[in-house]
Amino acid sequence: WMERKKMDRPFVVCHMLASLDGKIDGAFFGAPETAPALRAYADLRGVYACQATLYGTTTMRGGYADGDAPALPAARGEVLAEWINPEGRKMGNFLISLDPRGELGFSSHVLEKKGRPAAHVVEALTGQAAPAYRAYLREVGVSYLTVGRERLDCAALLQALREKFGIARLMAAGGGVTNWSLLREGLVDELSLVIAPVADGSATAASIFAQAPFLPPHGPVPFALKEAKPLEGGALWLRYGIA
Repeated sequence: WMERKKMDRPFVVCHMLASLDGKIDGAFFGAPETAPALRAYADLRGVYACQATLYGTTTMRGGYADGDAPALPAARGEVLAEWINPEGRKMGNFLISLDPRGELGFSSHVLEKKGRPAAHVVEALTGQAAPAYRAYLREVGVSYLTVGRERLDCAALLQALREKFGIARLMAAGGGVTNWSLLREGLVDELSLVIAPVADGSATAASIFAQAPFLPPHGPVPFALKEAKPLEGGALWLRYGIA
């Protein structure tokens, strides 16, 4: 863990909104009592001044990408393992998409979410992504990195983002598998958690951290409380460092 903290990588904050029972999606998002927490969650993003936000495949598919990639013709000629769009890199604001197998579709290399600045998309792939998919990303203008053969190497990804895009501060914002993958590798520096005063008893809703079946088991990770701040509407902002 100490080696991971010393490596040349961005500062990583995991910034999440959760229900009282630790859910990060589900019906509670639509409850009126959640609205103040949602506003606070959006406002608090600015506290960290991150140049990049990182999402897992499921989160990207659900709210950012254009669904799945279309059927693609075979790639012609050599396809590079990584490609960086120089115009995208100049934007200085990035959306990092974890997409190990190369599944997501994009109509542009720029994504704009209401209330947030435009961001250049960077796809994080593994060797499982087909050459045709890499060629497709380049055609659309989406930068891509290959970090790992069958499984994403999170440490290598963070190092590449620091070196190739100059990203010094990165926000991990879900889902649970992505958050846990970073945490278990000692790659999270702070947890910023906005708690909505609503419980969601759904057995299927995702949690803040979730163990992926393809990863080896890992023991509990302790945190150290840095700040606890009551917010409007009964919400709570908790800030934790790694113990």
